[in-house]
Amino acid sequence: MCSNRSGANRNLNQCSVDQTVPGKDQVVIDIHCHVLPEVDDGPKSWDVAVEMCRMAAADGITHTVATPHANDRYAYDRTYLSGLLDQLRGKIDPWLRLQFSLGCDFHLSFENLERVLEQPHTYTIGETNYLLVELSNFSVPTHLSECFTRLGDRGLTPILQQTPQRILEWAEQGCLIQVTASALTGLWGERPEIVARWLLDRSAVHVLASDAHETKRRIPNLSAARAVAERIVGAEYADALVEGNPGAIVKGMPIPYCPRPVLD
Repeated sequence: MCSNRSGANRNLNQCSVDQTVPGKDQVVIDIHCHVLPEVDDGPKSWDVAVEMCRMAAADGITHTVATPHANDRYAYDRTYLSGLLDQLRGKIDPWLRLQFSLGCDFHLSFENLERVLEQPHTYTIGETNYLLVELSNFSVPTHLSECFTRLGDRGLTPILQQTPQRILEWAEQGCLIQVTASALTGLWGERPEIVARWLLDRSAVHVLASDAHETKRRIPNLSAARAVAERIVGAEYADALVEGNPGAIVKGMPIPYCPRPVLD
């Protein structure tokens, strides 16, 4: 649960910055990155995957969570993917100082919900109780709050990727909200940027993550969005979005910065 929130629904168990690369003592964590090759719509080769790691390190990222899709199109085999991640560790230069965890980009379908309730740590970020959840691009089921309650009863904390529908309600319920960094910087157009800024203004964003897929457009970069966030909500909140909160997530701890969302 959020460590500094009082009175929220407790069914879910979770809850100066510029565009220069952070110093060597800073820890910047990207909890959503499709960095493993040839397993989904991410990198198509090891060379691209290694270059993504170089780009992440150059941007100041020190820890990347590999999050292959788990949906109807892409099967998710935790043992196989763990082996791929070990191979990636062996292919990058040690001086990059880049650490890794394995998670997944978990599509919340009925079948996947039943699977994760039966074997939760097959899909979570590392051995934690945090689950990165992808909602449908087309519709949001009316029973979704009940799904989150079931996950909470199983000890899981959903981290929802940005969607404009009912976000404040879910944040109040105890879900964590992840906004894609490139949405905040305007890469995906005006509407996603407006939604991202709207959520930030209402203290309903807990993590920024890259959702990187390759090296040209959807790249592993957090510093630009971090700078935008600081201009909107200040340095303390901006730091929490890429350092304190994701740092707690990969360790399986309650996030340190969790203000109550401002409800309209």
